[in-house]
Amino acid sequence: MTAFTETLNVPSDVQDLLFREARTANTFSDEPVTDDQIQAIYDLVKWAPTSMNTQPLRALVLRTDEARQRLLPHMAEGNRGKTETAPLTVVLAADTDFHENLPELFPHFPGAKDMFTPDDAAREETAKLNSLLQVGYFIIGVRAAGLAAGPMTGFDNAGIDKEFFADKPWKSLVVINIGKPGENPWFDRLPRLAFNQVVETL
Repeated sequence: MTAFTETLNVPSDVQDLLFREARTANTFSDEPVTDDQIQAIYDLVKWAPTSMNTQPLRALVLRTDEARQRLLPHMAEGNRGKTETAPLTVVLAADTDFHENLPELFPHFPGAKDMFTPDDAAREETAKLNSLLQVGYFIIGVRAAGLAAGPMTGFDNAGIDKEFFADKPWKSLVVINIGKPGENPWFDRLPRLAFNQVVETL
């Protein structure tokens, strides 16, 4: 508890749930994660801000054993065991053809789609930047659902993209295991930088 807790509008127990007591889980119980929970998480985090309302984040939910076995060879060795035993795994990706939706998502600027169409590099950079912003909100959404998230970047991106997204313009960014914490789920809490180490005011 910090001296500034009461200056925030969100109650302290919610602050704890989403931030201070939230941890990256490394083991999970066998309690299932339901489709309704995943839907509720998305319906909350879809309100995250993105530039020009691009909303490029895409999610592949891996629920079946067959799908999990396709994923495991592409995970770093240290991430395979926890991925194999998590009740649900989601691959979060950036859609580099996000601009196709701009006539619907950014209707007051009719030229938005055409601005991105000829520039593959700009589209990919915009997609990744904004998707990673949405990834952060997705993790908070998992915590808001009373679940633990185990986000990982230790995997072969090209391998996952070939395995799952060969017919899609999606680029994998983060793999997240989701569920209720299992036995000894947490590593020791590591320190965080202090305010005066991070923030400068001019």
